[in-house]
Amino acid sequence: QVHLVESGGGLVQPGGSLRLSCAASGSIFSRTAMGWYRQAPGKGRALVASITSSGNTNYADSVKGRFTISRDNTKRILYLQMNSLKPEDTAVYSCNAFPAAYFDWGQGTQVAVSS
Repeated sequence: QVHLVESGGGLVQPGGSLRLSCAASGSIFSRTAMGWYRQAPGKGRALVASITSSGNTNYADSVKGRFTISRDNTKRILYLQMNSLKPEDTAVYSCNAFPAAYFDWGQGTQVAVSS
């Protein structure tokens, strides 16, 4: 089983940047496509970005051009660089396998975008 720990969230003003990290245990991480998901207040969880084990990426239209997903398979860390943040990006961000989120969910990291 893979244990996921997200970090890097916080309060940021509109237009600001944050870099999220997801540390994963287990060697299976390097062979697994991963995704960043977010759940805004009162809404369901949605996929934000995904990356295959070889580094191919895909993004939701709402974040395309502003967010960048990457991974370090040696360190078993998944990243999400978020630039030009908007209030509508406010959510709890979590990582998991993609397309099926079959790992146990971590605690997530809260991102709040507000002036």
